[in-house]
Amino acid sequence: MKKNITILTATRAEYGLFKTIIKALLADGNFDVKIAVTAAHLSPEFGFTVNEIENDGFKIDFKTETLLSADTPSAVSKCMGLTLIAFADYFTQNKPDAFIILGDRYETLAATCAAFNARIPIIHLYGGETTEGAIDEAYRHAITKMSYLHLTSTDEYRNRVIQLGESPERVVEVGAIGVENALNTELLTIEKLENYLGIKLNSTYAFATFHPVTLENNTSIMQLSELLKAISKFPDIQFIFSKSNADSEGRLINKMLDNHCVENKNVSVFSSLGMVAYLSAVKHSKFVIGNSSSGLLEVPSFKIPTINIGDRQKGRLMASSVICCEPNCESISSAINLALNEEFRSRLSETVNPYGDGKTSSKIVNVIKTILNNPIDLKKKFYNLRITT
Repeated sequence: MKKNITILTATRAEYGLFKTIIKALLADGNFDVKIAVTAAHLSPEFGFTVNEIENDGFKIDFKTETLLSADTPSAVSKCMGLTLIAFADYFTQNKPDAFIILGDRYETLAATCAAFNARIPIIHLYGGETTEGAIDEAYRHAITKMSYLHLTSTDEYRNRVIQLGESPERVVEVGAIGVENALNTELLTIEKLENYLGIKLNSTYAFATFHPVTLENNTSIMQLSELLKAISKFPDIQFIFSKSNADSEGRLINKMLDNHCVENKNVSVFSSLGMVAYLSAVKHSKFVIGNSSSGLLEVPSFKIPTINIGDRQKGRLMASSVICCEPNCESISSAINLALNEEFRSRLSETVNPYGDGKTSSKIVNVIKTILNNPIDLKKKFYNLRITT
């Protein structure tokens, strides 16, 4: 009998990763996959990306609008409350064999709490990672403690989940699905990408994404101002921005980008591109700049530089192609010059992505199948490490 699985997705980036996993689960034939959609997916302001899911031919089992029109800390908390209520009702009517979640967002934490209270086994992708500049750090570790099965992107992150008290037999390193997407997705040619974007691309363009550093107090506008000041020193480079996600201060960033785009012809801004167009834009770019996790996970597979600004991703494993800089104009400008440096670029062919070999989805399916075909005891014992002081 097929196992019933519910998958949660709340953002474009998260769905871009889940898409490959959903296809693999369906192709296996042993799973009845249901998709629950919430938050930014259902917001026109953030591209109404639920359309992407439906256009891919996936049936959505549950939609719930929980995103408020503000992005203050209070609005985030209220969104979490609405999400918790919505999924409490959903799990009252639906009792899947497992609830699959990915990452570390606040909506994910709220839905996880509802699943945990409903005694549904939770499968968590990508625990154990660290992002010291983002509030997601705490969300991620909280989700880990409620989850039954842990699928991590690296062995180091697997060890960290075990350090949090999870039994090693339930923590499996599978690699990052973003690497599989980067290596195996059929991407657009530069001509087709131009048609999709509706703009002509320069021979030298950069792709940029900048998110709020959510554990800092009101630094987003200042840091983005420094980034925009830095890129203004490179008028011959075209900059393609993907807007920020629905975090605190995310809307402030997006409004500032829209205004900057109007005044600067070498800057274009898009709400959402979808996985194929996004990866295509990255592949053809001269470098990627900003503070998105994608710059560390997917981009190194294309052997191009990533400029990682500030502390949002601090603590993550980084390939040799990643250039870290401070969130100020001088440091960002120096990083851009390094990314353009031919000697530096000549070494990029040797880049090794620390996030796996691109065979992640098959590993995930096999692990889930094994776990769900055996009895599950939700009464977890805390796994103690021997500590020498």
